Amino acid sequence: MNVGSLFQPTSIAVVGASRSPEKIGHQVLVNLGAFDGTVYPVNPSAEGEILGREFVGSTAEIDDDVDLALVAVPAPVVPDVIEECAAAGIDAAVIYAGGFAEAGPEGEDRQNQIVETATDHEMAVLGPNTSGFVIPGDGLCGSFASGVEEVPAGGTCVIAQSGGVAHSLAFQTLREGRGLSAMVGLGNRATVGFPEAIAHFDDHEGTDAIVLHVEGTDRGRELLEASRTADTPVIAYKVGESDVGAFAESHTGALTGDHELYLAGFQQYGIPTVESTQELLDGAAVLGDGPRPSGPNVGVITAQAGPGIIIADRIQRSGGRLPELADATSEEIAAILPGITYAENPVDTGRPMPEFGDVVAAVAEDDAVDVVLVNELYEEALGLPVDRMRSLVETVEKPIVFATDGPPADFEADVAALRDLGIPVFHSPERAADVVSLLARYGALAGGSGGGRRGTETNDETAESTGVSTDV
Repeated sequence: MNVGSLFQPTSIAVVGASRSPEKIGHQVLVNLGAFDGTVYPVNPSAEGEILGREFVGSTAEIDDDVDLALVAVPAPVVPDVIEECAAAGIDAAVIYAGGFAEAGPEGEDRQNQIVETATDHEMAVLGPNTSGFVIPGDGLCGSFASGVEEVPAGGTCVIAQSGGVAHSLAFQTLREGRGLSAMVGLGNRATVGFPEAIAHFDDHEGTDAIVLHVEGTDRGRELLEASRTADTPVIAYKVGESDVGAFAESHTGALTGDHELYLAGFQQYGIPTVESTQELLDGAAVLGDGPRPSGPNVGVITAQAGPGIIIADRIQRSGGRLPELADATSEEIAAILPGITYAENPVDTGRPMPEFGDVVAAVAEDDAVDVVLVNELYEEALGLPVDRMRSLVETVEKPIVFATDGPPADFEADVAALRDLGIPVFHSPERAADVVSLLARYGALAGGSGGGRRGTETNDETAESTGVSTDV
C-alpha cells in the first residue's frame, strides 16, 4: 500500500467535481488552488471547464497517471467509484461521504466492499466518513472544509479519528499563529489508520511532533507500536472515559473500549496522554520546538506566591515532581536574594526584581531539575529577564517554560524575544502548569522513571497481560 500517493501526490482526480458552490465537489476543487500538480475534475454529467480545468467523464478517460482520487460522491455509488479508480491504476483515495460502518449493516457492507477492492489493489484509502487532510507546507489541501487552506505551515502533525476535531485543532493553530505540518482526519479507517499515518509523518521532514485524537480502534497494538517506535514525539488524547460508546460508534464506527486500558497501554508504551485539545497543541509545541526532558522533576520559580501555589498544586496532581534543591543551589539563591520569601522548591521571590533571572538560572542549573517553570507577572520597570535567559539556554539543555501576563502592548516584545529563544510562553498559570506536567510525564516515560521511551520486553509482556493487543 503506497501511503505516499495519498499524502504526496503529483496528480489528483476530484471525482464528483461540481460547479455548485454548496457541494463538496466544488469546495474540494477550490481548496486545491495552491496545489502544485495536475488536477482533473471528474463528473460524467458535466462538460467544459471549471476553475480553468477541463471536466472528464471518468477516471478511465484520464490519459495520464493519477496518484490520488478525492471522492466526493454519495455513499451508494462509492464502491463502484473505488472499483473504477483501482482499474485506472490510482493508488490512493479519500472518501468524504458518510453512510458506511457507522451507519448500520447496509453501510457496513458498502465499507467491506471498499476494503476488499482496496486490499486487492493495494490502495491507500483514507475514510470513508472523513473531511480529508491538509499538508500546508506542500500547498496540499485535500479537505472540503472552507478556510482550512489558510492554516500556515508549522511543526505539529494532527492525526485525529474525527475530522471535526482535526479541523478544530487546525483552526486553533491558525488563531494562535502556530500552524501545522499536517492534519489528517481518519474517519472510518478503511485501510489507512493510525499506524500508517504515524509511520508516514514520523518520516516527514516538516513534522517535529505528532498528536493523536483517539476514540477507539481494533488495531490497538499496532497503534501503540507505531507510536513507540516513532522518532518523533507522540502525544495522545483518548476520549471516552464516560459512557459515549454508542455516540462514538455512530460517528466513526469506533468501539471506544475500556478507557483505563487505553491509558495503561499508552503509558506502558511510553506515550504521554492529555485531557484536552489545548494540551495536545501546547504539548506538541514544547516537545517539538525545544529540549526534551530526561526525567519528571520540575523546578518552579515564581515572583508571586498565589500563582506559584496553583502551579505547584497542578503539577503534583498531574504526575510531576517538585524535587528538593541541592544545598549549593539554596545557598546560591540565598546569596543572590538575602531574606528571600521562600527558598525551597517552588522558589518564591515575592515580586519581580533585577536579580530574578539569576534565581531562575540557579534553579535551572540544579542537577535535580529536569524541567523549569517560571512565573512572573510583567512589570514595566523591570521587564522580563530576556538577556539572562539568552545566556541560560546556551548552557542548559532543559525545557524552560514561562507563565506571564500584563498589558499586551507593553510586554509583547519581551514575550516575542523569549519565544525566539525557544522558550514557550503562556498567559495563565494553569496552562503553563499543564504543559509542564506533560513534559514531566514525558520525562518519566523517557527514562526518568516508569520505563523507556521506546519500551522494553517487560512493557510488551504487560501490554499482552492487560489485553492491549486485542481489546483496544
